[in-house]
Formats: sequence, structure tokens, C-alpha cells
Amino acid sequence: MQSTIDTKSRFKILDIRELIRYKDLFLTLTYREYRVRYAQTFLGFFWAFLQPMATLVIFSFVFGRAIKVDTGGIPYPIFALTGMVAWTYFSFVVSQAGRSLINSQSMIQKIYFPRLILPLAQAFVGFVDFTITFLLLIAAMVWYGVVPSAHIWYLPFFLLMAIIAALAVGIWISALTIRYRDFMHVIPFLIQIGLYATPVAYSTLYIPEKYHLLYYSLNPMVGVVEGFRWSIIGQGSINPYTFISLGIVSVLFITSLMYFKKVERVMADII
Repeated sequence: MQSTIDTKSRFKILDIRELIRYKDLFLTLTYREYRVRYAQTFLGFFWAFLQPMATLVIFSFVFGRAIKVDTGGIPYPIFALTGMVAWTYFSFVVSQAGRSLINSQSMIQKIYFPRLILPLAQAFVGFVDFTITFLLLIAAMVWYGVVPSAHIWYLPFFLLMAIIAALAVGIWISALTIRYRDFMHVIPFLIQIGLYATPVAYSTLYIPEKYHLLYYSLNPMVGVVEGFRWSIIGQGSINPYTFISLGIVSVLFITSLMYFKKVERVMADII
């Protein structure tokens, strides 16, 4: 199969038609990533349940019992899980997408295909973790008798923003890692710090209001997590600064595609 690279395509930051032409490769890579993730493990798919459960137990003990975070009358496991649903997906996609190009360098050097497929595949594999954490949340809501809020119809919108946020950061890091391998060491640090810098285990009410603009601006996942919590359990109201977070997510996504497109032209030579 021969591919013609049009010079005009350099001005396109996202070629949807080209991605559609390579949909079979995309599906193959997605399935491969899913299989490899649990290959030759004793617990297998159970790891996907164990990780969010362990995090929930730690949060419940530290923030729910020791610190006694104010949840507005919502049982703490449900409060934490509403934040974990969004964060679990984000952290997985960022960590895996950030390494996706380096892990596939031999394939990149041998054949042509849209390199963007590699981080995009991780976004789909991440739905395994998202689905499991979401099922745990549903089970907890049934156990505690908590009814979903009337804002539940907004959940697909905040899910879309979570996907865009995860891809934005993941694409940025994957492209930067090609030139600067130091970013491979930044990813675990970013995920670890981000978990506690995002209102997953606590509410934004604990952040002084004078810092809200800075908080929502520097960490766009704040608005996404708060949006999940508001749409699922209806706690509080949407903070106006949430829209700043969502705006920054959009900017990050667009600029990530622009930088990725720039690096893609020389990716096979410098990887």
C-alpha cells in the first residue's frame, strides 16, 4: 500500500479521514493493548477491580475517618468514587499514552500510519478502568440508597471533557517524550501529585476562594472532577471557574494536536 503525503496536509491538525482509513489498525492496536495489559498475570482482569478498591479503602480511612472530610451528607465512599471515576480514566490514559510512541518505536520506524492512533488507542483501553470504577460507584449508591441527581443528563458532557483532557495531556507528553526522554520519568510524578492536587478525595470547599482562579486554571481536571460529582450526586452547584478549566482543556487539546503534527513529520528519524 502506497501513501501520498500532501504538503497541504501539514496545515491540518487532525485528519479525520486518514484516521478512518486506518480504523482496522486502530482496532487491532486497541485489542492488543488490552490483551497485553493482563497477559501472564495471576489475578488477570481482577487487577482492574483491585486497584480502585485499594484506593477507595485508603481514602475512606484517611480522609473519611481520620480527617473527616465534609461531604455534605453524602456517604464518603460515594463522594470519593464520583471523583475517582474521572481521575482513574485520566491517569490511565495519560500514563499509557505518554509512553505509547516510545513503546512502538520499531513499528514507527518501519511503516507509515497516523501516529496519533497510538495515544488514541489508549483512550479506548482506558474505558475498561472507567467502566469498572463506575460499576463500583453504582453498587455503592445502591448499597447506601443514594439516588442519582437530576443533573445526571450532563454526565456525558463531562465524560467527553475527561476524554479530551486525558488525550490532551497524553498527546503532549507522548510528543515531548520523543525529543526529551526525561518526560518518561515525569509521568509517574505527574500522576501521583495530580491525584492529591485534584479534588478527588476532598471538596474544592477546602481550597480558599481567593485561590480558586489559580487552582482551576493550573489543574483543568478540577472542573472535570467537580462536574462529575455535580452531575452524579448533585452536590453543590457548578463553580463558575469550572468553565475556565473546560476552556483550558480545549486549548490544551488543540495545542497538543498542533505540536504532535509538527513532531510527526520527523518522528521516525529522531525516535
